Amino acid sequence: MYPEYLVAPMREDLTKVGFEELKDADAVKHAIESEGTVFVMVNSVCGCAAANARPAARIAAANEKHPTKLVTVFAGMEKEAVDAARNYMLPYPPSSPAMALFKDGKLVHIIERHQIEGRPAQMIADNLIGAFEQYC
Repeated sequence: MYPEYLVAPMREDLTKVGFEELKDADAVKHAIESEGTVFVMVNSVCGCAAANARPAARIAAANEKHPTKLVTVFAGMEKEAVDAARNYMLPYPPSSPAMALFKDGKLVHIIERHQIEGRPAQMIADNLIGAFEQYC
């Protein structure tokens, strides 16, 4: 677990553009299993989250066509919520950061850490926007 003062600005990177923070397993279940499309961002303190993942998520969320819900869980903070989100992302291994799109409770698109590291935010956002255009 990290000190809250450290992660607060990292949380705000997403909440200020409309992401809802999920803090427990029930909230994750309710969000992902709801009707429609849900974009889940597994946030992280790592450099690739700051430089690539969070900016990509913000860019993609601003797209005209985007998921019904934008939600986030924070790796290293709310363990129960993160574990629950990762269970929905199986068979993909745990990854932080990670981004997943669900439609009517089914995983339809995922971007893992190895697809985030070393890639510019716009390239990741374009990948997400393509998924949003297809599924939302």
